[in-house]
Amino acid sequence: MLTLLLVGLPVVTALATGLLAVLVSPWWWCAAGPALLLAAVASYDLLQRRHSILRNYPLLGHLRFAMEGIRPEVQQYFVERNVDGAPFDRDTRSIVYERAKGTDAEDPFGTELELDRPGTDHLVPSMAPCPVPTRPPRVRIGGPDCARPYDMALLNVSAMSFGSLSDRAVRALNEGARRGGFAHDTGEGGISEHHLAPGGDLVWEIGTGYFGCRTEDGDFDPRRFAEKAALDQVACVLLKISQGAKPGIGGVLPGSKVSREIAAVRGVPEGRTVISPPYHRVYRTPRELVRFVGRMRELAGGKPVGFKLCVGSRREFLAVCKAMLEEDVTPDFIVVDGAEGGTGAAPLEFADAVGLPLTEGLTTVHRSLVGTGLRDRIRIGASGKIATGSDIVKRLIQGADYTNSARAMMFALGCVQAQRCHTNTCPVGVATQDRRRARALDVEDKARRVQRFQEATVKSALQIMAAMGVDDPSGLTPEMLLRRVGPDTVRAHADLYAPLASGQLLSSASVPPSWADDWKAAHPDRFTPR
Repeated sequence: MLTLLLVGLPVVTALATGLLAVLVSPWWWCAAGPALLLAAVASYDLLQRRHSILRNYPLLGHLRFAMEGIRPEVQQYFVERNVDGAPFDRDTRSIVYERAKGTDAEDPFGTELELDRPGTDHLVPSMAPCPVPTRPPRVRIGGPDCARPYDMALLNVSAMSFGSLSDRAVRALNEGARRGGFAHDTGEGGISEHHLAPGGDLVWEIGTGYFGCRTEDGDFDPRRFAEKAALDQVACVLLKISQGAKPGIGGVLPGSKVSREIAAVRGVPEGRTVISPPYHRVYRTPRELVRFVGRMRELAGGKPVGFKLCVGSRREFLAVCKAMLEEDVTPDFIVVDGAEGGTGAAPLEFADAVGLPLTEGLTTVHRSLVGTGLRDRIRIGASGKIATGSDIVKRLIQGADYTNSARAMMFALGCVQAQRCHTNTCPVGVATQDRRRARALDVEDKARRVQRFQEATVKSALQIMAAMGVDDPSGLTPEMLLRRVGPDTVRAHADLYAPLASGQLLSSASVPPSWADDWKAAHPDRFTPR
């Protein structure tokens, strides 16, 4: 035994020394380290209980998640055609980019669209075109009770809040609006120094959270509202009833995102979660809504006041019209947001299934105001996937006086439709509060792009109208917009949405049968009929 120990000990010692030398050798770890790591991952996959795929396919299952993660980018850059991307196809994004950069937005070799597909709209050219106006028209916003009317451009920046957008993005939008002479909607997040510093005209939007004009318990504060509305840059005030992406739903701003700056802008405590309810405290009936609009106009010193909504029930909107008639109070403007709109995050079910698209919502509001004899007192703005000159002309024909755009303005800022707006990881610094990401956005350069895009798009709209034989939006008629409703059937917008005569709903003898039930059931003191 002693002999074996004396002989074996040196051997074991030598083997242990050799093994230790191997283990500390970097070459061994280069070869065996990855294998050990993979073995550890595989073991974890087999033991974890969250993902069935990983338990059945350890290691390989991770490829599925990796490929799923890059699927949107692969789809956008390598799979989709120029005309079938969503929410905006590549052709639309490209035309915005080119106009923002000041390059030619022209395509050779004809359209890639299937023009005979049902649902396709066609604008009607004239055999006698007219010259293109040298100056774009303006829309006077201000009804009979408005003391300080505002002349609105045909295309403006739609609602996007500071907090959803970075400070640099807000500054670039407002600077572009100042240079181009168009309006910038603040979104419901309040008026920040980034809205004010450049000097562009503002439409101050107020939502259910009353940010910037709220009491400590979240109610409307008349004193704070009057102070903010008196700012020279505030050209109009807009009460947001609902928005296209998520009508009838509130919002939650986590306390982790409520920085000192955002807290000061919104008038909320720093670091505390802020809840915007789905309903307004200032009204519960159509009559109360109309009265509050009148009160806002008084507090704003006679500046134009309006409200924004994504239309749902025609009956409810007719109830508001009846309240306007009985109170003899009207908003100066109404912004109609289509269900296809939406720059931020929303539940998929709301974005896909709740609210009317812009065409139906816009025609409902326009015809209701005409039928009640109120149309000449109220201007209508249209918002929802407006990015080109033809979009503007189409909405003007359907009843709008002017248009607003959000996502196309984001494209002008450099947005690549990564659809990461709600994750704070926007790759181009537009929809993020990450300062490292936001610093990539050059305010001066992007402001010029916003200005050029708006100018070129309005010019395109005027060129299209001139080709239709019209030198002013007032000359556009519903007969100038056609829609293919079948393989061999094309109908004019006037046939699809029969117009009402001014005041037609006010006489019981002249109410069209298709409107009779809704008009009878609409009541100025309740939204939902009994």
